[in-house]
Amino acid sequence: MTETQGKRVVGLVAGSHVVNHAYLVALAPVIGTVAGEFDVSIAAIGLAIGVQGAVVTLLQLPFGYLSDTRSRTLVFAISLVVGTLGIVATALAPTYEWLLVSQALLGVGIAGHHPAHYPLLAAATAEANRGRAYSIHALGGSIGFAAPYAIAAATDAAGLEWRWVIGIVAILGGAYALVALLIARTLRPEVAKPAPEDRPDSRPTLAGVRQGARGLVSSSGLLGLALLSFLTSAAAWCIRTYSPQLLSVAYPLDPGTANLLVSGMLVTGAGTILLGGALTDRIGPGNVALGGYAALGILAAVLATGALPLVLLVLVLPFSGTISVSRPARSTLADRLSERSDLGKTFAVVTIGISLGGAVAPPAFGALIDLAGVRVAFGVVAVLGFVSLGLTRWLLGRVDGSARDSHVATSD
Repeated sequence: MTETQGKRVVGLVAGSHVVNHAYLVALAPVIGTVAGEFDVSIAAIGLAIGVQGAVVTLLQLPFGYLSDTRSRTLVFAISLVVGTLGIVATALAPTYEWLLVSQALLGVGIAGHHPAHYPLLAAATAEANRGRAYSIHALGGSIGFAAPYAIAAATDAAGLEWRWVIGIVAILGGAYALVALLIARTLRPEVAKPAPEDRPDSRPTLAGVRQGARGLVSSSGLLGLALLSFLTSAAAWCIRTYSPQLLSVAYPLDPGTANLLVSGMLVTGAGTILLGGALTDRIGPGNVALGGYAALGILAAVLATGALPLVLLVLVLPFSGTISVSRPARSTLADRLSERSDLGKTFAVVTIGISLGGAVAPPAFGALIDLAGVRVAFGVVAVLGFVSLGLTRWLLGRVDGSARDSHVATSD
C-alpha cells in the first residue's frame, strides 16, 4: 500500500474508535438523572452499563474469528451499524427494561470494534510505523471517552435533558458511520479481508471451535498479554475514578482544585499516547512498556504516601500518562506475538482483559477505599505497576529481539 492509502485506513479506524468509545460511556455523565427519571438506584443504571460490558466481553472471540477468517470490514460495518442502533434505542428508552435491552444491543456493536480495528491497522501499515498507527488509534479512543462529558456540560448549560446528550452522540456517530461505510467499501481486498490461504475451506464445526479455544488458552504469551491488559486496565480505572479523592483526602486540596488537576492529568495522558507511539517505533515496544510500568509503580507509590509538598503535586500530571505511553507498545507486543492469521482473535483476547479490568476495578477499589482508605488503594495501584513490569519482562522472552528495539525483520 502507498503511504497515503495507509493514512486513510488509520484515519478511518481512529474515527471509528472515537465513535465506539463515545457510545461506551454515553450514559456515564447522566447516570444520576437517568436513575431519577426511571425511579431506580444508581446501582441499577450501573447494572445496565454492566450488561453492555458483559455482551462486549462475550462477543470478542466470535468477532475476532469472523475478522480473521471472513472480512475485517464486515465486522467493522456490523460494529458501527449495530452500535448506532443501540445508542439510538438508549436515547429513546421509555422504561428501565428498555434501557437494559438497548444497552445489550449497544454491547453487540461495541464488541466488534477492536477485533476489526487492529487487523485493519496491521494490514494497512508498515511494521516500522505501526506503533504510531496504534497511538493515533488510542488517541481516538481517548477523545471518544471525553466527548460525552463535554456534550453533557454543554447540554446542561443549555437546560436540556439527558436524552439530548445520548441523542447528540447518536447523531454524530450515525453521521460518521455513513461516511465510514462508504470509505470502507473502497479499501483494497488485501486490507479488507484476510489472505486467501488464511480463510477456512469449510464452515466452522464445534470440534474446530473447541480446538481453536484450546490453542488460545495454551498460548502462554497470549494469556500473559491478556493478564497484562487486565492489570493495567484496573490501574487506569482506579486512577481515572479515584484520583480526585486521593488529592482531596491525602492532600489539602479542595474538590474543585483536585478535579482541575485530574482534568489536566487526563489531557496530558492523552498526549502521551502519541509520544508512546513515536518511542515504540524508535526504541522498540519492550523498552517503552518497561519504562512506562516502572514509572507507574514509582509515581503511584509516591503519591499514595500523602507526603508530597504541594509544589510537587505537578507529578500528578504525568500520572495517567505512565499507562498511556505504554498502550501503543502493548498493542505492538500483541502484534508481534501473533500470527498474521490470528490478529483479530489476539486483540479480542487483549480486549477481554481490558473489559474485565473496567468491570472489576471501580467497585473493587471503591470497596477497598471504604475499608482501608484511598492511600491503600493507590498503594495497590503501585503494586499493579510493578507486577506489570515483571510480567512485561517475562513476555519479552516470548518474542524475538525486535520487541526490545525498532529493528524490523526482512520477513516483515
